[in-house]
Amino acid sequence: MTTISSRLAGLGHAVPSRVVFNGEIEKNLGLEEGWIERRTGIRSRYWATDGDTLTGLAAAAAKMALEEAGLDPREIAMTLLATSTPDHLLPPSAPLLVHKLGLPHSGGIDLAGACSGFLYALTLADGFVRTQGKPVLVVAANILSRRINPAERASAVLFADGAGAVVLRPSHDGRSGIQGASLATDGSAYDLITIPAGGSSAPFSTDTSPEQFLMTMRDGREVFSRAVDLMSKTSRQAMRDADFEMSSVRRFVPHQANIRLCDAVCHNLGLPESVTVRTISEFGNSSAATIPLSLSVSHRERPLISGERLLLTAAGAGLAGGAVVFDA
Repeated sequence: MTTISSRLAGLGHAVPSRVVFNGEIEKNLGLEEGWIERRTGIRSRYWATDGDTLTGLAAAAAKMALEEAGLDPREIAMTLLATSTPDHLLPPSAPLLVHKLGLPHSGGIDLAGACSGFLYALTLADGFVRTQGKPVLVVAANILSRRINPAERASAVLFADGAGAVVLRPSHDGRSGIQGASLATDGSAYDLITIPAGGSSAPFSTDTSPEQFLMTMRDGREVFSRAVDLMSKTSRQAMRDADFEMSSVRRFVPHQANIRLCDAVCHNLGLPESVTVRTISEFGNSSAATIPLSLSVSHRERPLISGERLLLTAAGAGLAGGAVVFDA
């Protein structure tokens, strides 16, 4: 019996039209020129304009991936949307995304995994393709500019808007797809990055200050330390589970939180800079969208080849994270 595996059939990405350079944010926060780039590696980011919606941004990235995959829209059996900023709290945004894309036979569901949402969605999608033998669309998208507190330096300098998408389709060679995955959580760090109000524990109220509905980062240094540790450990574990040497990685795509985090994880894993994908400078931190966006941008610059080994890793609010080894 032929073993079915998944393979990357298409990649796509999209950003809003508005480019925001550091100078605008530094002026608003009273920071000296160059402060943001020195500490984060970010030079610019994209923020949504009034007419932009989460599902609109997600659809733009998905259309690029679907076009490259060359599939009949009727073939997509499931759509997974990883986002922390859906169009509405209810209903989920994935059904609307499926409708906008014209996928008549696709199920659709949102996944709220913060910065690691794409990795979790990719893992679920790979399993679905292997067991059902049908293609899956995975999209990660966020409009974080509408959730940051512009007066809070820790988050205002980092976060951006963007979307990335991949199409997984069945492969009968049995050699592609996820080779190893290590997912992890640390609930002791649950309150490090939060939107305090708006959930069932602190519902909307006229007595709640508007700032309570915006993102806040309690301790940036603690977030950095824990994220580096989690991403490094899960990356090593995923490679061990796959029985691969780290030297076999041909493209390393870490979550683009800030350049220091990318460099720290890369150093811990002993990976050369030449295999590490970095898009933080131009695109900023769009949470779950950073890995598929970076992978798509990198693919446009240097197309993926069959059998190329990818290592993807992320960590974020929750604390939730992990790593995936994927052979193209």
